[in-house]
Amino acid sequence: MKYAYYPGCTAATTSVEYEESVRELARYLEIEFTEIPDWTCCGASSGHVINRELSLALPSRNLALAEKMDMDIVAPCPGCLLRFKTAEYELGRDSMLKSKIEEDIGSKLNLSRKSRHVLEILYQDIGLETIRDKVVRPLEGLKVAPYYGCVLVRPPEITSFDNPENPVIMDEIIEALGAEIIDWSYKVDCCGGSLSIVVPEIVRKLTGKIIQGAREARADMIVTACGICQLNLDMRQPKEPDSEPLPALYFSELMAHAFGSQNIKEWAEKHFIDPSVKLTELGLF
Repeated sequence: MKYAYYPGCTAATTSVEYEESVRELARYLEIEFTEIPDWTCCGASSGHVINRELSLALPSRNLALAEKMDMDIVAPCPGCLLRFKTAEYELGRDSMLKSKIEEDIGSKLNLSRKSRHVLEILYQDIGLETIRDKVVRPLEGLKVAPYYGCVLVRPPEITSFDNPENPVIMDEIIEALGAEIIDWSYKVDCCGGSLSIVVPEIVRKLTGKIIQGAREARADMIVTACGICQLNLDMRQPKEPDSEPLPALYFSELMAHAFGSQNIKEWAEKHFIDPSVKLTELGLF
């Protein structure tokens, strides 16, 4: 299966292990990601709160490039994906706005292709049975709390990603690897996002509740699909007596590991809390 791939600005920096593990699991599943040539920032960092026209033009340029490839566009980052889906949503409902954005980017937009998250193509196009068949290192005995965050599922009329209050796509994918999925109440709660930079005390409070919820549910680790969520949960752990740090890693790292990849040690070194320690403890390394 072939897709136009949008890595996003953090792929080679703060979330490099996410980027590498997504490409690794794609290799095992025979998914062909063709990077969009000359892609540019989607504006997820600040563009969408500064200038509405700019917030639509930035993702639309990438959408136009993907349309020339005649493939659906796939983005690992929920923030990037939301910008793409927002552009598709707004331009698809306002022809005058669409014409203005086309003028801005110097290209026509047919909006004939969909923007999708990696989890969506794994669940909808690849399927759970194929994922199970690729597992050579079953994650039996590992208790996982899937964390979706808020951007991947909201606003639901734009994201159209599973149930916005209780999504299960990532749950079922991780379960197909042999792990035990923890049923908990914080899977779509906000971690504070980029407030980590300007108001870290708020993020510390929000992530503290999420981590505590996962601990109370007796999870061994939290698995997420967002670079900012992973970073916040990994580095803003509340320090409590008699409590071990709770690893927070990407779903793609766990999938690649279950498929037989030897790279999780290298990826784990980029985390504040090394997830390979728990995997080794459970005999899963």
